[in-house]
Amino acid sequence: MRPEFVYNARLGIPVPELDRYWEDYRDEDRAVILAEWEEIRGRIPDRIVQLERDIIARQSRLDKEDHFPTACRLNSEIAELASIINDLHIWYRTQQDIRSGPAHH
Repeated sequence: MRPEFVYNARLGIPVPELDRYWEDYRDEDRAVILAEWEEIRGRIPDRIVQLERDIIARQSRLDKEDHFPTACRLNSEIAELASIINDLHIWYRTQQDIRSGPAHH
């Protein structure tokens, strides 16, 4: 993996983290970065399917759960998984935005 990508454990994929403006990269480097991003983007739908299966499993457990604290925990886990899916959808739609410049943390 190129240094322009950092693995995000929450999302389960590497995400772009540019250390300079897109225009400051050589054309060859830009092409390689974009190719790697397209390969990563291609894995996002499979990751979403995996998370959706996890949600369905937790919903099934939640439907049968009588212990209130456990039900609350399952509900929170479902909400977090849904949030991850939402973030993955945003990253999946990110094509041109990789060109925006350095990340400011």
